[in-house]
Amino acid sequence: RVADRRAGAARVLREAGGEPLGAGPGEKWERGRFDAPYLRDSLLDAGAFVETLETAAFWSDVPALYEAVREALIGTLSGAGTPPLVMCHISHVYPTGASLYFTVVSAQGEEPVGHWAAAKRAACDAILAAGGTISHHHGVGTDHRDWYAREIGPLGAAVLRAVKERVDPAGILNPGVLVPPAEGE
Repeated sequence: RVADRRAGAARVLREAGGEPLGAGPGEKWERGRFDAPYLRDSLLDAGAFVETLETAAFWSDVPALYEAVREALIGTLSGAGTPPLVMCHISHVYPTGASLYFTVVSAQGEEPVGHWAAAKRAACDAILAAGGTISHHHGVGTDHRDWYAREIGPLGAAVLRAVKERVDPAGILNPGVLVPPAEGE
């Protein structure tokens, strides 16, 4: 079954102009896949930052999502005087869509945390506007919670609060991390 699927995928790729490169690129990736954190540390020491973010969407939304997030990151960081290098790859594929995984490299700016926070906010706004989900495999947590609330809407947030109240009535499990507070809380 795997051989049949591989042959079918190879045929589609050849028909679209692709050419087989063999196992070499995959093996090279496998050998160096854990090098990135060390490179990141060197870049931080040199005054640059490297950050990642991810999202997912239906296939029909992937091109617009890519452009929207890329433009948000480039616009925000360039506007702050630190034009970035924005890279992206598809990290997961499904019959209905894919996950886009962005890597951003830029100068740190005067206040690095705030500098990235502005770019991240712009990217998160772009993700929702373009039909993407605020998170794929990185999770939600406090960084994405407010956008998650916008994505799932008031009813979705109310359902999450009801489940949390039922399974964690004392409110001790990750308070304020995933479940957005109700209006007025």
